[in-house]
Amino acid sequence: MVAAEQKARSTYDNILRLVKDPEVCDPIRFLRQREVVHFQRFGEGLNIVKEHLDSKNFYAFNPAFDIRQK
Repeated sequence: MVAAEQKARSTYDNILRLVKDPEVCDPIRFLRQREVVHFQRFGEGLNIVKEHLDSKNFYAFNPAFDIRQK
């Protein structure tokens, strides 16, 4: 999801470089700002999830799971 937000923002930046009509630029600026906010919120959500992962949950994240057992 985060990559999609970055790609959309980049696309909006490219449009704004080419177009000078305020009736086009204003909505594009709004959409670009929305993508920035989405990117920030997804990042915050990801950090919250990482902080609350159960280390015993092998399906999510467990560094001990990768250690080879002898």
